[in-house]
Amino acid sequence: MKKITIVVTILLAGRLFAQDSDPGLRMAATTMHLWKDSFALDGKPARWSYDMGVVLKGFEGLWLRTGDATYYNYIQHLMDFYIADDGSIHDYKPGEYNIDYINNGKLALLLYRVTLKDKYLKAANLLREQLRNQPRTHEGGFWHKNIYPWQMWLDGLYMAEPFYAEYANLAGEDSAFNDIANQFVWMEAHARDPKTGLLYHGWDESKQQAWADKLTGHSPHSWSRAMGWYGCALVDVLDWFPKDHPRRKELLGILNRLVAAIAKVQQPANGLWYDIPDAPKGKRNYFEASAANMFVYTIAKAVRLGYIPATYLPVAKKGWAGILKTFLREVNGSLQFDGTVKVSGLGGNPYRDGSFDYYMREPVVTNDPKGIGSFLMASNEMSMVPLQQLGKGKQVLLDLYFNNEYRKNAFGAMERFHYTWEDKANSGYTTLGAIFRQYGATTTSLPGAPAASALKDASIYIIVDPDTEKETAKPHYMNETDATAIYNWVKAGGVLVLLSNDSGNAEFTHFNMLSEKFGIHFNENSINRVQHDQFETGTFYFTPADAIFKNARKVYIKELSTLALKPPANAHFKNATGDVIIATAKIGKGTVFAVGDPWFYNEYADGRKLPATYENFTAATDLVKWLLHQATPKK
Repeated sequence: MKKITIVVTILLAGRLFAQDSDPGLRMAATTMHLWKDSFALDGKPARWSYDMGVVLKGFEGLWLRTGDATYYNYIQHLMDFYIADDGSIHDYKPGEYNIDYINNGKLALLLYRVTLKDKYLKAANLLREQLRNQPRTHEGGFWHKNIYPWQMWLDGLYMAEPFYAEYANLAGEDSAFNDIANQFVWMEAHARDPKTGLLYHGWDESKQQAWADKLTGHSPHSWSRAMGWYGCALVDVLDWFPKDHPRRKELLGILNRLVAAIAKVQQPANGLWYDIPDAPKGKRNYFEASAANMFVYTIAKAVRLGYIPATYLPVAKKGWAGILKTFLREVNGSLQFDGTVKVSGLGGNPYRDGSFDYYMREPVVTNDPKGIGSFLMASNEMSMVPLQQLGKGKQVLLDLYFNNEYRKNAFGAMERFHYTWEDKANSGYTTLGAIFRQYGATTTSLPGAPAASALKDASIYIIVDPDTEKETAKPHYMNETDATAIYNWVKAGGVLVLLSNDSGNAEFTHFNMLSEKFGIHFNENSINRVQHDQFETGTFYFTPADAIFKNARKVYIKELSTLALKPPANAHFKNATGDVIIATAKIGKGTVFAVGDPWFYNEYADGRKLPATYENFTAATDLVKWLLHQATPKK
């Protein structure tokens, strides 16, 4: 894996230090040192704590952007401390109806989707069952906890809704999305200050709490981290909220109003935010680190995905610069994170009255997991900012017509799998898709035939592993009409990626009807037959002079078909015996890339299987960058 490096010079405690590596990676090293085997805090026994989920979502982002399985393995290691083989969860008490308990379910879903192990889905099912029975306000809002009756807190939206949305997506619970939208709509309706746009920390429907306004029910102040939770919840829920759902627009409207309010209270001198933003001149008010992380994450992600205007990006950049300058500190070579308030809440025993003085009494600590986790999340987003221009306006279209495989999922429904963007298991392309998106491209799929109208918005079109009858009951074979439509699209400037397979695992006769238009013939053979884990059998070496793979050297491809070429195709890479492994072709304004293997599917790109000496993730990144350089924006 190629080392990711940046240089930042930061003034801390009166001294300068040069930070010669990605701050997120350094903070991850600190994290793995602090919590090696479980998530024990303050010397107390390990708890099923939402804090862990914040940290581990940061690690998920690190894994996706580096391909280093160290980060995935850490997620699985910590989660396995709590989730038993039967799916039960250590220290989980469903009868408390504590909405904080739901947060870690996102990691259970990740592990299930990657491994397909039942225990992780069973654990997620337990958390989903809690939401089915969670007490609610009269209009339907989730109570924050059973011990906090009739109360909704901003924090709770982050704890529950992203998990709820992903679970609904996986389980096909379409009706859940109305419920999810309502949680945000009701929270905003009851907690938003119409003058400032800021959101109050909590709302008590009963208006019985001492902290609750007797007319409105909301708490006395806005609290920055609570608004940060709410913003993170919005951008993460939208990952799973159906694109065509009629209520998606409501969530986008809420997000835009929230970001506008956050931007107005950013402090121009340092780019940070006060702990209590509606009392900026309050005595002892201070700049709080976790909230700044969450605001930066929310804004940067929302800009990247087109949810809010790009004019807000400077807010995220200024906030990130303030975070790096103010809260990072190096101690004995280890990166530390200062400035996070340990906790702030409402009610309870001793009673928290929501007053300004109350918030100022809560301790501010170093290396709090909420601060570290949100820092990792912000770091992951900000690492993508300088990369986005390469893929801006470029759509990557993945074929699901010639490759059209289904399986029955754990909920009894038929679902697509095998070389899809959504498939997180070994057979999927989530790693490749994440790389394309890291560089600013959008990824989408084409379930139908490649007519000119279907290809018109695509800059890159990827066809993988055309089906045989053993893979799908009624395979869609390439025909002259489809091949001609694709050829004309390439000639006009499209970038076509052909990733076939070896004999016995792909259809050749019809597929060659397309590839031969570009001078490429997939031979119906199979080389690099790897037995068990004898990885060297599938090893190739690129040279430093390679025009496509500029950074990767040692890569792995097993069981692939070789290529026979005619003009205008050219051999890009041959093995030691002279077999053509990779070919390219220029047709009109367009480009074709071909190899006889699906190659960069998760099993051989996400770092979990191959020894660390293999650089398949780096090679996938090299290829993505080369393809995007060939492509032209269509939007």
